Amino acid sequence: MARPNLHPMLVLGLETSCDETGVALWDTGAGLRGHVLHTQIALHREYGGVVPELASRDHVRRTVPLIRDALAAAGALMSDIGGVAYTAGPGLVGALLVGAGLGRSLAWALGVPAIGVHHMEGHLLAPLMEPRAPQPPFVALLVSGGHTMLIEVAAIGRYRLLGDTLDDAAGEAFDKTAKLMGLPYPGGPALAAAAADGRDGAFTFSRPMTDRPGLDFSFSGLKTQVLLAYREHAEDPNVIADVARAFERAVADTLVTKCRRALAETGVRALVVAGGVGANRLLRQLLAEAATRDRFTLAFPRPEFCTDNGAMIAFAGALRLQAGLHDGLAVHVAPRWDLASLPPLDGEQGAESGERQQPASSLPR
Repeated sequence: MARPNLHPMLVLGLETSCDETGVALWDTGAGLRGHVLHTQIALHREYGGVVPELASRDHVRRTVPLIRDALAAAGALMSDIGGVAYTAGPGLVGALLVGAGLGRSLAWALGVPAIGVHHMEGHLLAPLMEPRAPQPPFVALLVSGGHTMLIEVAAIGRYRLLGDTLDDAAGEAFDKTAKLMGLPYPGGPALAAAAADGRDGAFTFSRPMTDRPGLDFSFSGLKTQVLLAYREHAEDPNVIADVARAFERAVADTLVTKCRRALAETGVRALVVAGGVGANRLLRQLLAEAATRDRFTLAFPRPEFCTDNGAMIAFAGALRLQAGLHDGLAVHVAPRWDLASLPPLDGEQGAESGERQQPASSLPR
């Protein structure tokens, strides 16, 4: 069984899974010491989406300077780092390799343990960085551009998938809907901004899969409804704002309905919400109203930690490093990685050394 490390540790977190370069320092005794983030929105805007090769090259340029910035913000030295955590997947393979290669190499040079973090576990645990955050058991809604999932969390590392998206994730549906109406990249925030000027009741869209049992999601049909409504009323100067408002409400209502259903089915009375769409104001408002009505505890990370960031990776990695887990010297990444395959922190952890089994890698060994 892995031996827990009870001594305070300063953990460097690196997030390079897609189009944000995030670096943070988490002190297991004092909390977040500093974090910096570079976004590639301007780089990818002319293409209307993320170009993987450009994303990888930009991570190469940005990561080392950002590490220096994070250390300076924390008033720390490189020699103060006691562990390194980096995103090992899921994500773009080239982007993942930048953070994994640098993180593993830096840990080797410093003589400290390193661990690859599951990107979605980082999001899932991000609300736990906040004061008065609920502890397991709780239900987690992970809602982002690539994922819409409901997960029962019995303990850290003990995850049961309750529901998943059958097609588009909620954030992906936001982006695609914005694009079909000609809104600028990135589409999700642009659509939410347009919705603020829309009129209630101008359009009404379905709440997908809420009229049947189950906790899975589907947003592709909703996207089609939006396209038809937009084309039919394209001459109306208010059509974009009105359609955006109705679409945002339909997505938010659907997410709230499924969350309430998940809490009822599991008997758990705490909900945490994470991922980029978790920053949406309407979703936060409707879930807060549901929490008051149904009497459950609700927790979000602060908006800056809803999107990809290094703080969540440093925090999730610190929990596993303190539990005695670490990875070997080889660099492994997993563009696809099942969250349920992660080892729990409260059970047998493999080798006596604490070295865990690596995720499946896309690289030759």
